[in-house]
Amino acid sequence: MADHDAQEALAPLEVRVLRLIANGHTNKEIGAQLSMSEETIKSQVRSILSKLATDDRTHAVVIGLKRGIIDV
Repeated sequence: MADHDAQEALAPLEVRVLRLIANGHTNKEIGAQLSMSEETIKSQVRSILSKLATDDRTHAVVIGLKRGIIDV
């Protein structure tokens, strides 16, 4: 748990994006729902992956669920 505290927390928008990823939405669909460009969502996803120290969306969702950042 201590190493989780040392990592940077997700911003509220990043949490929203991670929830939408967990629900199976593509970057394009997430962008449409949040009224943002697909490029902006891609940037948010990169930031999420970096902060959660992973390189894929599925693992980011698993980490988010384990840490209580998101629920389904």
